Amino acid sequence: MSKSIVNAILIGLIAAGSGTASIVASAAEKAHKEDGHKHDDKAHKGHHGGVVSQVGHQEYELVAKPDVLTLYISSDEKPVPTKGGTASMTLLAGADKATVKLEPAGDNRFEAKGAFKVSAGTKVLAAVNLPGKKAEQVRFTLK
Repeated sequence: MSKSIVNAILIGLIAAGSGTASIVASAAEKAHKEDGHKHDDKAHKGHHGGVVSQVGHQEYELVAKPDVLTLYISSDEKPVPTKGGTASMTLLAGADKATVKLEPAGDNRFEAKGAFKVSAGTKVLAAVNLPGKKAEQVRFTLK
């Protein structure tokens, strides 16, 4: 646990004892901003207009269209190469289930073309294997 988070917890405990909840929120926010990572609200909306899910330091963005699925991968705002990697997705739309294999399609993305049910509420489980990294499972809910 980082020193700034420990400090925020200690400040929070002291503040809670005096009934000052705003100090707890302020300390937690300060610790979150000082944890050494960029926190940009735009990143959580998706740079490519998709749904974003974070696993560790990796950020996955799924752009789901009826004829193409694209999965972008970045880490600390930098593209992560997908060359030599593999990815697949399971789409759950109501009672329908489909499994799709994606292929590396450029610097930091995987892609599959076809006909897909990608309505709001569709659940997606992506399995991603990148060279030199541990396999990841990433979950999305389409909006």
